[in-house]
Amino acid sequence: MPQHKSAIKRLRQSEKKRKHNNSRRSKMRTHIKKVLNETDKETAEKYLKEAVSYIDRLSVKGIIHQNNAARKKSKLTNHVNNL
Repeated sequence: MPQHKSAIKRLRQSEKKRKHNNSRRSKMRTHIKKVLNETDKETAEKYLKEAVSYIDRLSVKGIIHQNNAARKKSKLTNHVNNL
């Protein structure tokens, strides 16, 4: 356990951020699954637009790395194009 006041605060803040970021990553995975499980091209394109927008937002905020975001978007786009 941390002993200093600043270390205690840092522990409290990092725990709060970890929970918040985990919920955002979970939401991203849900968006991805929606796109991959869709068989109709029109609805898949709608879900793709939402997913790409959300992935970009997480990338800008630093929750996921830029290359990771690019890889996920590429995978989803290829999937929709092959429907």
